[in-house]
Amino acid sequence: MKMAEVKNVAKKLHIMPGKMKKMDLIRTIQNTEGNEPCFLSGRNVCEQYVCSWRDDCKVS
Repeated sequence: MKMAEVKNVAKKLHIMPGKMKKMDLIRTIQNTEGNEPCFLSGRNVCEQYVCSWRDDCKVS
């Protein structure tokens, strides 16, 4: 997902993206959505099957 799209998601959740890096912004969104903020953390396995960022994260 492109940064502009990520910022739109953030704004819908009342998160002010400011100058956050994409990874930090996505982790903030994950946390706000009730998921563990682990986007691109290097995990080999992810059990958060309903996470909006799962496909972008490339975790099994």
